[in-house]
Amino acid sequence: MKALVCQQPGSFEYLEKESPAIQPGRAILKVKRIGICGTDLHAFEGTQPFFAYPRVLGHELGCEIVQLDADAGFEVGERVTLIPYFNCGECIACRNALPNCCAAINVFGVHVDGGMMEFISVPTSALLHGGDMSFDELALVEPLAIGAHGIRRAGVRSGEFVLVIGAGPIGLGIMEFGRIAGGQVIAMDVNDTRLNFCQDKLKVQHTINPLNEDVMQRLKEITNGDMPTVVIDATGNQKAINSAFLYMAHGARYVLVGLQKGELIVSHPEFHKREATLMSSRNATQEDFDHVMMCMRNKLVDPATYITHRVQFDEVKDKFKSWLDPKNGVIKAMVEL
Repeated sequence: MKALVCQQPGSFEYLEKESPAIQPGRAILKVKRIGICGTDLHAFEGTQPFFAYPRVLGHELGCEIVQLDADAGFEVGERVTLIPYFNCGECIACRNALPNCCAAINVFGVHVDGGMMEFISVPTSALLHGGDMSFDELALVEPLAIGAHGIRRAGVRSGEFVLVIGAGPIGLGIMEFGRIAGGQVIAMDVNDTRLNFCQDKLKVQHTINPLNEDVMQRLKEITNGDMPTVVIDATGNQKAINSAFLYMAHGARYVLVGLQKGELIVSHPEFHKREATLMSSRNATQEDFDHVMMCMRNKLVDPATYITHRVQFDEVKDKFKSWLDPKNGVIKAMVEL
């Protein structure tokens, strides 16, 4: 079978690999759709933590079962997606029902080879029934689950102001589920095209571009002087992350969904006087995946909104670099097999 391998930062190669053989407790899937996410882009750039090369990328997947254990609870030919965070089941996080931050986690397409190939072998325990959902929809469940998990971590309450910094695919998902939770969402990004997308497609009422607006003044105007009680970073940009500590209301929660390699720098007195809460949000859980799929089926989220670019698997090597350029307006690139 054909696989696309990121050999080193900036370099992809199509290679021939052995098709996987069935093993106990696993399923063989035909990959039908691959969503390109920020993790893939950062891996290609060489800026992704927790990463080693060479690596087959891809963990946002819509697949069809071609072979599996007889007692797996699934059927050959069934549409599925998967929870791509393979946990050990034994560490303190797993014992406390936090498999998303397992101490020995293997994320598909990050720590182990992922889905940019024709067939994959995965644990049947990671599969989710797709039912009547399309392959496009199934490939978008995972990135939306990241957003849903961030909102759940923040404990968003109806009516409160939720500032989401970064209007990439993950940030947009955070905005969607912030809205569904009843929050008044404020989108911040340096890209006006993406802010327009937030307004036009997601019906986000408030947007801020820090390159040409006074962020503090705009936040005070929007929140009637209170400032947001929830701030969520989805940029992974060190400057943006550190600056956002000043955007919190007193008593606010700050959730880091984006990830960068540097240090957090915060004025302790400013943080302390707010009695603020800082937390990270990593991956997602079964509960988040189920919530996303329910929201899709109930038409609370329209996954088709996110797909701006489509390519065939054979085109990915040549097209991938262009998706890093903001001028090309990529929200979500979808690969078809």
